[in-house]
Order: sequence, then C-alpha cells, then structure tokens
Amino acid sequence: MTQRIALEQCLSVVLSEDKSTAYLEFSKQEEGFACTLDELEQYIAGQGIKYGVLREALLVFVNQPETFINSQCKIAEGIPAVPGTDGYIKVLVGMDDSNERRPLEAEDGKVDYKEVTRLNNVKSGQIIAERIPPVEGTVGRAVTGEEIPFRPGKDARFKIGKNVVINPDGSAMYAALDGLVTKTEGNKLNVFPVYEINGDVDYNVGNIDFVGTVVIRGNVLTGFKIRAAGDIRVVGGVEGAELEAGGSVEITGGIIGYNKGLVQAGHNVKCTFIQEGNVDAGEDVLVSQSIMHSNIRAGRAVICAGTKGLIVGGSIQAGENVSARIIGNSMSTVTSIEVGVLPKLRNELSDLRKGLREQMDSLDKTKKALILLDQLAAAGQLSPDKMSMRIKLTATQKSALRLNEDTKMRIFEIEKVLEDTSRARVDILKMIYSGSKIVIGRYTKFIKEPLSRISFYYHDGDITMAPYV
Repeated sequence: MTQRIALEQCLSVVLSEDKSTAYLEFSKQEEGFACTLDELEQYIAGQGIKYGVLREALLVFVNQPETFINSQCKIAEGIPAVPGTDGYIKVLVGMDDSNERRPLEAEDGKVDYKEVTRLNNVKSGQIIAERIPPVEGTVGRAVTGEEIPFRPGKDARFKIGKNVVINPDGSAMYAALDGLVTKTEGNKLNVFPVYEINGDVDYNVGNIDFVGTVVIRGNVLTGFKIRAAGDIRVVGGVEGAELEAGGSVEITGGIIGYNKGLVQAGHNVKCTFIQEGNVDAGEDVLVSQSIMHSNIRAGRAVICAGTKGLIVGGSIQAGENVSARIIGNSMSTVTSIEVGVLPKLRNELSDLRKGLREQMDSLDKTKKALILLDQLAAAGQLSPDKMSMRIKLTATQKSALRLNEDTKMRIFEIEKVLEDTSRARVDILKMIYSGSKIVIGRYTKFIKEPLSRISFYYHDGDITMAPYV
C-alpha cells in the first residue's frame, strides 16, 4: 500500500488531446523509488488506461526509472481517428485558366503556331461537372477504451453561374445551351454562347473553332481560320483568312482576300467592301461600298447599292437578284453577273458535265479494248490473263454505264430547275459598262455599250431589258 502511494506521489498519467496516446510522467523522485511491472500496470489501469498498453515501454521504465526524471514515457497507444475526405466538384471539361498559350504540337513533332486557342466548347445537355461526395473517415480507439469519432468530410456545393442546370439529385451540372464553359468570380461555372477576342486574330490568339457566336474586336489576319456554329462578327477588317459561320458573318470593315481565303456563311455576309475575296453566303451578300475582282456566291441576293455601290471584275452569282449602282468600268473590265439559279447548283452542273465527258471518254476506251478481247476469244487465242482482263473490263463497263445514266439524270434535273427564272433579275441603279456579262438561267447577254438605270430579267426565251424603277 505504501508503495502504491509512492507511485501516485511520484507519477502521473498524461493523455493526448484526442486520448489516442498516454504518457507516464516521473516528476518527483523519492529516495529508493522502485516498482514492479505488476504494480505499474495496476497503477495505469487505475488511471483509466485500458487499451494499447505498450508493455515493453513499461519494462524499460521499471528497470531504469531514473532515466525518465522530468520527462515523459509513452506507455499506451490507441488508434487515431482518420478524418473523412471532403467532397469536391470535378469539372469534366478542360479548363485552361493559365495565361500561357502554347501552339499545338502534332504526333510527328510538328508545331502549328496558328492552333493556340482551344476552347472549352460544349453542347446543350452535355455534362460539364459532377459532384464527388465526401468519403467517410474511420473511427479511432482511445487508450481509455472508448471510440474516437472522426471528423466527417464536407459536402461540396456547385457554384452555379449562367446557362447551367443541376440534375434533381444534385450530383451533376449540365450545359443549358451550346457555348463556352467559363469560370467567373467565385469560381462559378457558366456556359456563354458568345466568345469574344479583344484584339486581332493573330499568332497570340490562333485559329478559333467555337459552337456559339464569335466576336472579334480587331482584325483577322492572313492565314488564320475562324469557325463558328453561330455568327461571326468582326469589329475591324478581314485579310486573306478563312471565316466559316453556321449563321451570318458581319464585318464592320472590309475583306481584302488577296485571292485566297474564304468567307462562308449559312445565312448572310455583310461588310463595307470586298477586294480580291471569295465569299459564299446561303442567303444574301450585303456590301455598302464596292466589290472588286472577287468571286461572290449568294443563295438569294447580292446587294451593293450604297453611296458607291460598285461591282468591277470577277464573278457574281446569285439565286435571285443582283443589285448595284455601277457594274463594270470605262476600261471594259470583264465582270460576270449570274442570277436565276443557286450558285451551288450551277457549279454542280458544270462539274457534272465535265465528269460526263470524262466518263464517255473512259467508256469509249473500255469498249475498244473489249472488242479486241472478243476477237481474240473468237479465234481461241485468249490467254488466262487476257480472260481475267476481259471479265474486269466487262464489270467496269456495266458500272460506268450505270454511273453515266445517273449523271445524265442529275444534269436533266438541274436543267429543269434552271428553267425557273421568274424571280431572277439584275438591277442597275446608275450604270453598267461594256465588258460586263449578264447570265440569267441558261441565257447570256454581253453588254457592248454603257447602259444607265436598267433592269435585266428573263422573258419569252431571252434576257429582256427595261428601265430600272
């Protein structure tokens, strides 16, 4: 009993804050202090230590207690609780928030310095982020024998921006429309239908391919490409670049094409001027000043009727109407104006006729070769390789004849469409010069002398002229 009092007088047990570790402190040494292992075990049990006792540590203390004066000896170790892992939002669309833009490197190591803008395009209904739930922690065990609770992981919350929706169970975020995934203040996720560039499209920006509308507050330089499922708007000019829009293209300045590049739109193309450019619009091409030495195709109309309203050189094709103040010039620069058929249809007709001629030439050669092989067969002089050639040529001839008939049928269909020129007309608001050519459907009229304020349209098998009203 005396010894136990001595233990209590000299020793104390200290627990860590979470009770996962126990220490023995020997703070007051009395002369002749000693204890047995059993006595020490009884003492720490009396202090509530029931789990994870380190018996070897107790033996070391019993054998050499003096070495632990004014220090701690770890005598029990429980199992610490493992805290839960916080949930988080996993963004499934590539987000490049860095200012550093690197050119695209192909598998063969070649670098395209124009391919530096890679947008986080998404489609309406596409999943853009998912909520990863927290992971539970693990319960610990204190040296006193009780459980140590773990800190649970926190639930993550979506930071909702514009044009995004969350599913009913709150586990995923989806795009509400086609557009660009963008993080805004507070790490909110948004889908914006417009992508803006504040400056020129050059090597710092690179080519652009976007599922919404693209706005360029600068110029588009030679050799670069912009593709947009929506509209393309350029607050500046376009040089020898390629612009392709599912909607319309609007350029506040002009197009200087250098006879390369292409501006193509599913609907309209609108700009101030076009010089040595290639433009293809599903509906209208609207130019306020001039079209010079350019190739223009419009499904419906080409209108160049501003204060200058000049069309000189090149080829203009429109499904219904071309209207300009002046066509051609006093130097009789060749200027071709075609109306009355969809340009793509007219171009297809030209390609079909060319293809038909090539098919006829090929068929003629095949026919002559087969005649020769038939003669050899009749004379019994057809070798095995010649027999194989004869079989192949016969099959080729049959296939070519079918293709030939299909081509003729398509040509006939397009020619029937060409006959409908009831809405086709060319309106000259001021002057058309010699050297110009008017084509309406299948009919052509060459202008041999200047004519003022006049309209051209098809009537009774010919191109008719009437004063422009």
